[in-house]
Amino acid sequence: MEVILAFGLLIGLILGGMWVQFAVAGAGLFYLWMLKGFAGWKALGLVSWGAANSFTLAAIPLFVLMAEILLSSGLAGRLYNGVAPFMRRLPGGLLHTNIVGSGIFAAISGGSAPTAAAMSTVSLPELGRRGYDRRLVAGSLAAGGTLGILIPPSITMIIYATFTETSIARLFAAGLVPGILLALFYMAFIMVRALRNPSLAPRVETKATPADLLRAALDILPFLMLIFIVLGSIYGGFATPTEAGAVGTAGAILISGIYRKLSFGLIRRALIRTAVMSGNILFVVFTSMIFAYATALSGVGEALVAQLESADVSRVTFLLIIMVAFAILGCFMEGLGMIAIIVPVIFPALLALNVDPIWFGVFVVILVELGQLTPPLGVILFVVASSSKEVSVEDVIMGTLPFFVIILLFMLLMIGFPQIALFLPEVTFG
Repeated sequence: MEVILAFGLLIGLILGGMWVQFAVAGAGLFYLWMLKGFAGWKALGLVSWGAANSFTLAAIPLFVLMAEILLSSGLAGRLYNGVAPFMRRLPGGLLHTNIVGSGIFAAISGGSAPTAAAMSTVSLPELGRRGYDRRLVAGSLAAGGTLGILIPPSITMIIYATFTETSIARLFAAGLVPGILLALFYMAFIMVRALRNPSLAPRVETKATPADLLRAALDILPFLMLIFIVLGSIYGGFATPTEAGAVGTAGAILISGIYRKLSFGLIRRALIRTAVMSGNILFVVFTSMIFAYATALSGVGEALVAQLESADVSRVTFLLIIMVAFAILGCFMEGLGMIAIIVPVIFPALLALNVDPIWFGVFVVILVELGQLTPPLGVILFVVASSSKEVSVEDVIMGTLPFFVIILLFMLLMIGFPQIALFLPEVTFG
């Protein structure tokens, strides 16, 4: 009864318009009060210190700053122009640039919103001028943007690792292959649509010259080198994710300087945006720790394990129930909040069902992707729609629906073939 009342209060506060951080804090405090009275609040000092005193969380501001420096310097346009010559002859043309460009930028930004914003700002005006179907353009940008939390480095994976005490390096390795596969599935769908209805994506008949391809490759090369250094240092065991974030930030500053975009004003804007975004993320983590503490105190996780054992619920059935729960919650709650609230409750049950925590980390990140595309409050829908006056939220929603289905099918594929996520961590770390 206590957990039902606590979750009911949480959802009611969010639907009432309260910020997620304060809704989670209020529900968590109410939950503790129901369990232990005001005496239950005495441990809040230790809980807050445990949330703040985390070397793992120190990686978040560094990855955010790396993305903000590149975003503020306008280098997303250079990346887009570098990818375009290699994609424009494919069926679907420059729509593939949205996916590939988002995938590359995802490996730098660590988040979906910066990825979608960077690509949308460049792509929507260009493809609209060329006569591409605006709904398909918007859908490809929204779907490509969600790759930001799956292709490492991923801030969402860092949050998951904080709550489950799993290896960030293994999570980053586990997310790479699924991220690339999902991007390829998006591109395959675009090809099929373009072949069936060529008017959706006018083909470019002119071939890129070797000189054009060389210039494009030089535009992409610095970004690929930055990705290689950041991820390679983690996979090779040379740096922790936090240290790799510091290296990546230095690399972003260097790239901005090479392209003569670096200035005091740029660094100042990037630092301000990093402070705001990191503060928002870490505040969610802090308030969620209160709710997680109340959940652990109530023993609801152990009770859930007992219920599953008595009902003889299979692993696949439980995962399908989680998929439905995340899809529903995604309608009105942001991804970090969903992970912070739900994962501590269900994690004991996952271990009891022998679900690999690394595999589930990738699975839950894809669930968050699904939530970010779920109307009416899917954040990526509004990020893409706000990037151009010519595109409405309705256009983005309609264009995103096929990609929504692709994500659902890919998750079923993940359940059937868990090695999709586990292969690379096993090869890399043994």
